[in-house]
Amino acid sequence: MKKVLLVDDDPFILDIYSVQLKKEGYLVNTANSAKKAIEKIMINYPDLLILDLNLSQASEGPQEGINILKTIRNNIRTKDLKVIVISNYGEKDYPEISDIKKLGVDKSFLKVQSTAEEVVKSVKEILK
Repeated sequence: MKKVLLVDDDPFILDIYSVQLKKEGYLVNTANSAKKAIEKIMINYPDLLILDLNLSQASEGPQEGINILKTIRNNIRTKDLKVIVISNYGEKDYPEISDIKKLGVDKSFLKVQSTAEEVVKSVKEILK
């Protein structure tokens, strides 16, 4: 059974995506902060990371998510981890988002323009 780590600070999003992924037979683990995400990646290496870039109500912008990407790419054990980014923000909002492709993101989605089903379809494609 393939393992997916879903990282988002919104419990509603975690629930929606978890339900869809579990329906498709994936083992789903969740984290709601950057610290918990890194801990779970290192302890229970997933086959795929689904990552929201903005993980804090206190700070606007994608920096926490980008820092997670940099951390996993700079670690020999996690450098090849498959990653899907889901975000409320695009490059127009935050130009630094354009750098996520350089950080090995396999696919990215804007939450307002995609459904959980579309994300799950990409999960299947990436993990086949």
